[in-house]
Amino acid sequence: MIDLGLSKMALIGAVALIVIGPEKLPRVARTVGTMLGKAQRYVADVKAEVNRSMELDELKKMKESVESAAREVEQTVQTSAADFEKQWAEPVAGPEIEAAVPWEPPKLAYKHPGKKWRLKMGATPQWYKSRQGIRTRALSGAARVARYRPRKTQ
Repeated sequence: MIDLGLSKMALIGAVALIVIGPEKLPRVARTVGTMLGKAQRYVADVKAEVNRSMELDELKKMKESVESAAREVEQTVQTSAADFEKQWAEPVAGPEIEAAVPWEPPKLAYKHPGKKWRLKMGATPQWYKSRQGIRTRALSGAARVARYRPRKTQ
């Protein structure tokens, strides 16, 4: 690119001082500095965008390779599962096994656990619950502490 050494920069500064003048030189230098900064930022943004697009392409390639590997694994698992099912379904040769009837688990109907505590507790009359000391209402922790706190003796 452009090779700017110290001597060339001094020569450019001297020419600018003569052409522009000492009054306008600081303002022109500030404007040139801001424009150079904007140009550098623009170049850096373009470089970053190119790097991001390159990384995105690499990630897409990596994603495709991982997806293809996953498809291959899935196909091998499916084929091995199908082979296993075929082998499992085939009868095993042998004199004692051929005569045996295949074992089947017994068919049990669903039986409800039989927890009828709601029905039992609901069928009990309130006077009986109060006489037996069965709680009919739930107490919060604070209410229980307040109710069962020992009385202060004076």
